[in-house]
Amino acid sequence: HFVSGLEFDLATSLVGQPLVRQQVMKGLRDFLENPNPVKPLVMSFHGSTGTGKTYVSSMLIRYLFQRGLQSPYVHHFSPIVHFPHAEQIEQYKERLKHWIQGNLTNCGRSAFLFDEMDKMHPGLIDVIIPFLGPSWVVYGTNYRKAIFIFISNAGGEQINNVTLALWRARKDREEITLQDLEPAISKAVFENPQSGFWKSGIINEHLIDFVVPFLPLKHHHVKQCVVSELIQQGLEVRPGVVQEVADSIPYFPEEEKLFSSTGCKTVASRISFFF
Repeated sequence: HFVSGLEFDLATSLVGQPLVRQQVMKGLRDFLENPNPVKPLVMSFHGSTGTGKTYVSSMLIRYLFQRGLQSPYVHHFSPIVHFPHAEQIEQYKERLKHWIQGNLTNCGRSAFLFDEMDKMHPGLIDVIIPFLGPSWVVYGTNYRKAIFIFISNAGGEQINNVTLALWRARKDREEITLQDLEPAISKAVFENPQSGFWKSGIINEHLIDFVVPFLPLKHHHVKQCVVSELIQQGLEVRPGVVQEVADSIPYFPEEEKLFSSTGCKTVASRISFFF
């Protein structure tokens, strides 16, 4: 069963994100086992750069659709690419609505990924509200088997601050709960005039099923990323190199240097310096 395959993959290759694993698996399992879901599955991924948001969303898509991100049923939106000009927001709204409606008519089990929600023009995302809720038929389409994933760096800083504060209070990251993080994420993401979710009905109507926080990565997590990257590139895993690559990445805060400022993002490009 692919759900256990995904669970195994998340457990073995997603570094340092216990909450992500728990939230994503819970969301997917309940949703996919239900032949008649009440509403589409809506997940919102938050965290700073390089913590695994894109990695996890593409892993999910790979398991759900035969051709992964290349599948005709997977639709990927990026504000910078698809919605660049603030003055054209009305056209974008029309286009986005038709796009989603058309694709759901083709295939009810479609996936829609919205990247960089923090750069989305406020108000634009609200045109998809009719597709996210529990009403039965929108524009003549049954769309309740669709999956929507919002990805955003918004809330990353707050997640980092909470994780740091808890670390100083001697609370291990494995003990961090969603309750610890939710208030901070809400403030940053949903109450911020700069955010694509600003004053959005998606929030007011509680249409997001799972808020998924990605924690900042520590030094030993970065080392795990270096090892997997070396293996993937077919290079020899030498402890010295692993250490050097991990050390070459900036860490914060200034004094303790606990968390990687770029997560695992620059690992692949740094490896080439050592070979």
